[in-house]
Amino acid sequence: MADCLFCAIVAGSVPAFKVFDGPDGVAFLDIRPVFKGHVLVVPRDHIVTLPELPAGLLPGYFALVQRVAAAVPQALGAQGTFVAINNIVSQSVPHLHNHVVPRTKGDGLRGFFWPRTKYASDEEARSYAERIGKELDGPGVTPGG
Repeated sequence: MADCLFCAIVAGSVPAFKVFDGPDGVAFLDIRPVFKGHVLVVPRDHIVTLPELPAGLLPGYFALVQRVAAAVPQALGAQGTFVAINNIVSQSVPHLHNHVVPRTKGDGLRGFFWPRTKYASDEEARSYAERIGKELDGPGVTPGG
């Protein structure tokens, strides 16, 4: 897509600090990292959200995310990673991307980036689970794409 920053990085017309460039996607440093070594992994095709990723691209794309999540701690001496995806909300570039953030115990990042909440009761939690479950079993959802 002509006006997509990540498509331009994939095409090589916008510079980036690439850590990987292959058929399943491109991985490069986030220019505003949570911690140094924060990597973004994007599919080569312009896909906006995870639900739009074709089933045929899932294995290769997520294998790449997995490889980056393994490489970051090894390369940086981190203890682990935080891997995340935003779909629409908080998605600063409308092109699917996984964040792979290096983590070390005591790094100051407290769990998720947002406040946590609680269910008022087991019944309320069950209601949410049932509503989501119905969508997974519904006619609008095709397993695997």
